[in-house]
Amino acid sequence: MGKIAVDLEAALARRDTLGAPGNTQMRALAAGDGWSAMDVLCTFGPRDRPFEERHAGVCIAIVAAGAFGYRSAAGRELLTPGSLLLGNAGECFECGHRHAPGDRCVSFHYQPAYFEQLAADAGFSRSDTSFRHGRMPPMRAFSGLIARACAGATDRASGTAWDELAVELAGATLRATQADAKPHAVTTSASAWSRVTQAVRLIDETPDAPHTLASLAQMCGLSDFYFLRTFERVTGVTPHQYVLRARLRHAALRLADEDTKIVDIALDSGFNDVSNFNHAFRVEFGMSPRAWRMQRGVHVNLAVHRHRVRDA
Repeated sequence: MGKIAVDLEAALARRDTLGAPGNTQMRALAAGDGWSAMDVLCTFGPRDRPFEERHAGVCIAIVAAGAFGYRSAAGRELLTPGSLLLGNAGECFECGHRHAPGDRCVSFHYQPAYFEQLAADAGFSRSDTSFRHGRMPPMRAFSGLIARACAGATDRASGTAWDELAVELAGATLRATQADAKPHAVTTSASAWSRVTQAVRLIDETPDAPHTLASLAQMCGLSDFYFLRTFERVTGVTPHQYVLRARLRHAALRLADEDTKIVDIALDSGFNDVSNFNHAFRVEFGMSPRAWRMQRGVHVNLAVHRHRVRDA
Protein backbone atom coordinates (compact mmCIF):
# COMPACT_ATOMS: atom_id res chain seq x y z
CA MET A 1 0.00 0.00 0.00
CA GLY A 2 1.47 3.37 -1.03
CA LYS A 3 1.88 6.37 1.24
CA ILE A 4 -1.12 8.15 -0.25
CA ALA A 5 -3.34 5.20 0.76
CA VAL A 6 -1.61 4.78 4.14
CA ASP A 7 -2.50 8.38 5.04
CA LEU A 8 -6.14 7.67 4.16
CA GLU A 9 -6.23 4.51 6.28
CA ALA A 10 -4.72 6.43 9.21
CA ALA A 11 -7.41 9.11 8.93
CA LEU A 12 -10.14 6.46 8.85
CA ALA A 13 -8.63 4.76 11.91
CA ARG A 14 -8.62 8.07 13.81
CA ARG A 15 -12.24 8.61 12.89
CA ASP A 16 -13.20 5.16 14.20
CA THR A 17 -11.23 5.68 17.42
CA LEU A 18 -12.93 9.01 18.10
CA GLY A 19 -16.34 7.86 16.94
CA ALA A 20 -16.57 11.05 14.90
CA PRO A 21 -18.69 11.64 11.80
CA GLY A 22 -17.03 11.72 8.41
CA ASN A 23 -15.48 14.90 7.08
CA THR A 24 -13.43 16.28 4.21
CA GLN A 25 -9.96 17.73 4.70
CA MET A 26 -8.60 19.91 1.90
CA ARG A 27 -5.00 21.04 1.55
CA ALA A 28 -3.90 23.51 -1.11
CA LEU A 29 -1.08 22.14 -3.25
CA ALA A 30 -0.61 24.96 -5.75
CA ALA A 31 -2.50 27.67 -7.61
CA GLY A 32 -2.07 30.04 -10.54
CA ASP A 33 -4.08 32.38 -12.72
CA GLY A 34 -7.26 30.44 -13.46
CA TRP A 35 -6.41 27.14 -11.80
CA SER A 36 -5.73 25.48 -8.44
CA ALA A 37 -4.80 22.02 -7.16
CA MET A 38 -6.01 20.52 -3.88
CA ASP A 39 -5.26 17.37 -1.89
CA VAL A 40 -8.71 16.19 -0.74
CA LEU A 41 -8.99 13.49 1.93
CA CYS A 42 -12.50 12.25 2.72
CA THR A 43 -13.48 10.02 5.66
CA PHE A 44 -17.20 9.73 4.90
CA GLY A 45 -18.56 6.19 5.03
CA PRO A 46 -21.71 4.08 4.71
CA ARG A 47 -23.23 5.63 7.85
CA ASP A 48 -22.92 9.18 6.51
CA ARG A 49 -25.73 10.55 4.41
CA PRO A 50 -24.68 11.99 1.01
CA PHE A 51 -25.47 15.63 0.35
CA GLU A 52 -25.67 17.73 -2.79
CA GLU A 53 -22.75 19.96 -3.77
CA ARG A 54 -21.99 22.25 -6.69
CA HIS A 55 -18.93 22.65 -8.88
CA ALA A 56 -17.85 26.30 -8.75
CA GLY A 57 -15.63 25.78 -11.80
CA VAL A 58 -14.46 23.01 -14.10
CA CYS A 59 -13.18 20.08 -12.04
CA ILE A 60 -10.85 17.22 -12.97
CA ALA A 61 -10.09 15.15 -9.86
CA ILE A 62 -7.64 12.25 -9.83
CA VAL A 63 -8.83 9.43 -7.57
CA ALA A 64 -5.68 8.38 -5.71
CA ALA A 65 -7.14 5.99 -3.11
CA GLY A 66 -10.50 4.60 -2.06
CA ALA A 67 -13.68 4.21 -4.08
CA PHE A 68 -16.96 6.13 -4.04
CA GLY A 69 -20.14 6.76 -5.96
CA TYR A 70 -20.49 9.96 -7.98
CA ARG A 71 -23.84 11.25 -9.22
CA SER A 72 -23.94 14.13 -11.69
CA ALA A 73 -26.03 15.28 -14.63
CA ALA A 74 -24.26 12.61 -16.70
CA GLY A 75 -25.49 9.80 -14.45
CA ARG A 76 -24.23 7.68 -11.57
CA GLU A 77 -20.81 6.05 -11.67
CA LEU A 78 -18.27 4.33 -9.42
CA LEU A 79 -14.94 6.17 -9.05
CA THR A 80 -11.91 3.96 -8.38
CA PRO A 81 -8.17 4.66 -8.02
CA GLY A 82 -6.69 5.74 -11.34
CA SER A 83 -9.96 7.17 -12.66
CA LEU A 84 -10.87 10.84 -13.10
CA LEU A 85 -13.91 12.63 -11.70
CA LEU A 86 -15.20 15.19 -14.20
CA GLY A 87 -17.37 18.16 -13.29
CA ASN A 88 -18.75 21.08 -15.29
CA ALA A 89 -18.92 24.58 -13.85
CA GLY A 90 -22.20 25.25 -12.04
CA GLU A 91 -23.24 21.60 -12.12
CA CYS A 92 -24.68 19.96 -9.01
CA PHE A 93 -23.31 16.61 -7.88
CA GLU A 94 -23.34 14.14 -5.02
CA CYS A 95 -20.65 11.79 -3.70
CA GLY A 96 -21.43 8.78 -1.52
CA HIS A 97 -19.60 5.94 0.23
CA ARG A 98 -22.37 3.38 0.49
CA HIS A 99 -20.08 0.36 0.13
CA ALA A 100 -16.80 1.36 1.81
CA PRO A 101 -15.45 4.40 3.69
CA GLY A 102 -12.97 7.00 2.58
CA ASP A 103 -11.19 8.28 -0.49
CA ARG A 104 -8.35 10.60 -1.41
CA CYS A 105 -8.19 12.74 -4.55
CA VAL A 106 -5.84 15.24 -6.14
CA SER A 107 -8.37 17.73 -7.44
CA PHE A 108 -7.69 20.32 -10.15
CA HIS A 109 -10.09 23.26 -10.49
CA TYR A 110 -10.22 25.62 -13.45
CA GLN A 111 -12.03 28.90 -13.90
CA PRO A 112 -14.36 28.47 -16.92
CA ALA A 113 -12.72 31.21 -19.01
CA TYR A 114 -9.25 29.77 -18.40
CA PHE A 115 -10.39 26.24 -19.26
CA GLU A 116 -12.00 27.48 -22.47
CA GLN A 117 -8.73 29.20 -23.40
CA LEU A 118 -6.79 25.99 -22.77
CA ALA A 119 -9.26 24.12 -24.96
CA ALA A 120 -9.01 26.71 -27.75
CA ASP A 121 -5.21 26.61 -27.67
CA ALA A 122 -5.40 22.81 -27.97
CA GLY A 123 -7.68 23.03 -31.00
CA PHE A 124 -11.04 22.37 -29.33
CA SER A 125 -14.22 24.39 -29.69
CA ARG A 126 -16.08 25.96 -26.79
CA SER A 127 -18.74 23.25 -26.95
CA ASP A 128 -16.05 20.63 -26.36
CA THR A 129 -15.36 22.02 -22.88
CA SER A 130 -18.60 20.61 -21.46
CA PHE A 131 -17.98 17.07 -20.21
CA ARG A 132 -20.55 14.52 -21.37
CA HIS A 133 -19.34 11.94 -18.84
CA GLY A 134 -18.86 12.13 -15.10
CA ARG A 135 -15.83 9.86 -15.12
CA MET A 136 -12.89 8.73 -17.19
CA PRO A 137 -11.78 5.18 -16.31
CA PRO A 138 -8.14 4.28 -15.61
CA MET A 139 -6.42 4.84 -18.96
CA ARG A 140 -2.84 4.73 -20.21
CA ALA A 141 -3.12 8.34 -21.39
CA PHE A 142 -3.37 9.49 -17.76
CA SER A 143 -0.94 7.11 -16.03
CA GLY A 144 2.09 9.40 -16.01
CA LEU A 145 0.05 12.44 -14.98
CA ILE A 146 -1.61 10.52 -12.15
CA ALA A 147 1.69 9.17 -10.82
CA ARG A 148 3.25 12.66 -10.88
CA ALA A 149 0.26 14.19 -9.09
CA CYS A 150 0.18 11.49 -6.41
CA ALA A 151 3.93 11.79 -5.83
CA GLY A 152 3.60 15.55 -5.48
CA ALA A 153 0.71 15.26 -3.04
CA THR A 154 2.70 13.07 -0.66
CA ASP A 155 6.05 14.86 -0.92
CA ARG A 156 6.07 18.63 -0.49
CA ALA A 157 9.73 18.76 -1.56
CA SER A 158 9.07 16.86 -4.79
CA GLY A 159 9.37 19.95 -6.97
CA THR A 160 6.25 18.96 -8.90
CA ALA A 161 5.54 21.43 -11.72
CA TRP A 162 1.88 21.83 -10.81
CA ASP A 163 1.25 24.52 -13.42
CA GLU A 164 2.46 22.24 -16.22
CA LEU A 165 0.55 19.32 -14.75
CA ALA A 166 -2.69 21.32 -14.67
CA VAL A 167 -2.34 22.24 -18.35
CA GLU A 168 -1.32 18.71 -19.42
CA LEU A 169 -4.19 17.12 -17.49
CA ALA A 170 -6.73 19.46 -19.06
CA GLY A 171 -5.45 18.69 -22.56
CA ALA A 172 -5.32 14.93 -22.01
CA THR A 173 -8.84 14.93 -20.56
CA LEU A 174 -10.27 16.94 -23.46
CA ARG A 175 -8.68 14.57 -25.98
CA ALA A 176 -9.91 11.48 -24.13
CA THR A 177 -13.47 12.71 -23.65
CA GLN A 178 -13.81 13.72 -27.30
CA ALA A 179 -12.58 10.30 -28.42
CA ASP A 180 -14.93 8.45 -26.06
CA ALA A 181 -18.46 8.54 -27.44
CA LYS A 182 -19.82 5.45 -25.67
CA PRO A 183 -22.08 5.90 -22.62
CA HIS A 184 -20.45 5.40 -19.21
CA ALA A 185 -23.32 5.45 -16.75
CA VAL A 186 -25.05 2.06 -16.88
CA THR A 187 -27.69 0.55 -14.67
CA THR A 188 -26.09 -1.84 -12.19
CA SER A 189 -27.33 -3.20 -8.90
CA ALA A 190 -26.09 -2.08 -5.49
CA SER A 191 -24.73 -5.58 -4.90
CA ALA A 192 -22.66 -5.34 -8.10
CA TRP A 193 -21.16 -2.02 -6.94
CA SER A 194 -20.41 -3.52 -3.54
CA ARG A 195 -18.63 -6.54 -5.01
CA VAL A 196 -16.58 -4.47 -7.44
CA THR A 197 -15.66 -2.06 -4.64
CA GLN A 198 -14.40 -5.01 -2.58
CA ALA A 199 -12.35 -6.24 -5.54
CA VAL A 200 -10.68 -2.91 -6.36
CA ARG A 201 -9.82 -2.28 -2.71
CA LEU A 202 -8.23 -5.71 -2.45
CA ILE A 203 -6.20 -5.11 -5.61
CA ASP A 204 -4.99 -1.68 -4.49
CA GLU A 205 -4.14 -2.86 -0.98
CA THR A 206 -2.25 -5.96 -2.20
CA PRO A 207 -0.79 -5.23 -5.66
CA ASP A 208 1.86 -7.91 -5.08
CA ALA A 209 -0.72 -10.70 -4.66
CA PRO A 210 -1.31 -13.12 -7.58
CA HIS A 211 -4.72 -11.71 -8.53
CA THR A 212 -6.45 -13.63 -11.31
CA LEU A 213 -9.89 -13.46 -12.85
CA ALA A 214 -10.80 -16.70 -11.07
CA SER A 215 -9.53 -15.63 -7.63
CA LEU A 216 -11.22 -12.22 -7.78
CA ALA A 217 -14.48 -13.74 -9.03
CA GLN A 218 -14.41 -16.34 -6.25
CA MET A 219 -13.78 -13.65 -3.63
CA CYS A 220 -16.85 -11.78 -4.91
CA GLY A 221 -18.96 -14.94 -5.07
CA LEU A 222 -19.52 -14.66 -8.83
CA SER A 223 -18.76 -16.79 -11.87
CA ASP A 224 -15.76 -15.78 -13.97
CA PHE A 225 -18.02 -14.64 -16.81
CA TYR A 226 -20.37 -12.57 -14.67
CA PHE A 227 -17.53 -11.01 -12.65
CA LEU A 228 -15.67 -9.97 -15.81
CA ARG A 229 -18.77 -8.41 -17.32
CA THR A 230 -19.80 -6.68 -14.08
CA PHE A 231 -16.31 -5.35 -13.30
CA GLU A 232 -15.88 -3.85 -16.76
CA ARG A 233 -19.35 -2.29 -16.76
CA VAL A 234 -18.79 -0.66 -13.37
CA THR A 235 -15.15 0.48 -13.68
CA GLY A 236 -14.75 0.93 -17.44
CA VAL A 237 -11.77 -1.47 -17.64
CA THR A 238 -11.26 -5.22 -17.36
CA PRO A 239 -9.89 -6.77 -14.15
CA HIS A 240 -6.59 -7.52 -15.93
CA GLN A 241 -6.22 -3.90 -17.04
CA TYR A 242 -7.06 -2.66 -13.56
CA VAL A 243 -4.58 -4.99 -11.84
CA LEU A 244 -1.79 -4.06 -14.27
CA ARG A 245 -2.33 -0.30 -13.86
CA ALA A 246 -2.58 -0.59 -10.07
CA ARG A 247 0.74 -2.46 -9.98
CA LEU A 248 2.46 0.01 -12.32
CA ARG A 249 1.12 3.00 -10.37
CA HIS A 250 2.37 1.45 -7.13
CA ALA A 251 5.79 0.89 -8.70
CA ALA A 252 5.98 4.41 -10.16
CA LEU A 253 5.30 6.02 -6.78
CA ARG A 254 7.93 3.88 -5.07
CA LEU A 255 10.47 4.66 -7.78
CA ALA A 256 9.86 8.36 -7.16
CA ASP A 257 10.05 8.09 -3.37
CA GLU A 258 12.68 5.43 -2.68
CA ASP A 259 16.18 4.31 -3.60
CA THR A 260 15.13 0.64 -3.48
CA LYS A 261 16.50 -1.49 -6.31
CA ILE A 262 14.27 -1.55 -9.36
CA VAL A 263 14.15 -5.34 -9.38
CA ASP A 264 12.91 -5.37 -5.77
CA ILE A 265 10.20 -2.80 -6.54
CA ALA A 266 9.13 -4.87 -9.54
CA LEU A 267 8.79 -8.01 -7.43
CA ASP A 268 7.04 -6.16 -4.59
CA SER A 269 4.56 -4.73 -7.11
CA GLY A 270 3.43 -8.15 -8.34
CA PHE A 271 5.72 -8.69 -11.33
CA ASN A 272 7.48 -12.06 -11.40
CA ASP A 273 9.96 -11.07 -14.08
CA VAL A 274 11.89 -7.78 -14.29
CA SER A 275 11.97 -7.83 -18.09
CA ASN A 276 8.17 -8.01 -18.21
CA PHE A 277 8.03 -5.18 -15.68
CA ASN A 278 10.40 -3.02 -17.73
CA HIS A 279 8.37 -3.61 -20.90
CA ALA A 280 5.01 -2.91 -19.22
CA PHE A 281 6.37 0.21 -17.52
CA ARG A 282 7.79 1.59 -20.77
CA VAL A 283 4.51 0.99 -22.61
CA GLU A 284 2.47 2.65 -19.83
CA PHE A 285 4.71 5.64 -19.02
CA GLY A 286 6.68 6.11 -22.22
CA MET A 287 10.05 5.59 -20.53
CA SER A 288 12.00 2.99 -18.60
CA PRO A 289 11.73 2.68 -14.80
CA ARG A 290 15.29 4.00 -14.52
CA ALA A 291 14.50 7.06 -16.66
CA TRP A 292 11.34 7.70 -14.60
CA ARG A 293 13.37 7.60 -11.39
CA MET A 294 16.03 9.92 -12.82
CA GLN A 295 13.37 12.38 -14.01
CA ARG A 296 11.77 12.44 -10.57
CA GLY A 297 15.24 12.79 -9.04
CA VAL A 298 15.88 15.88 -11.16
CA HIS A 299 12.70 17.46 -9.81
CA VAL A 300 13.69 16.68 -6.23
CA ASN A 301 17.21 18.04 -6.71
CA LEU A 302 15.84 21.26 -8.19
CA ALA A 303 13.46 21.66 -5.24
CA VAL A 304 16.31 21.16 -2.76
CA HIS A 305 18.48 23.66 -4.67
CA ARG A 306 15.72 26.31 -4.66
CA HIS A 307 15.21 25.77 -0.94
CA ARG A 308 18.93 26.27 -0.27
CA VAL A 309 19.02 29.43 -2.43
CA ARG A 310 16.11 30.94 -0.51
CA ASP A 311 17.81 30.17 2.80
CA ALA A 312 21.18 31.59 1.70
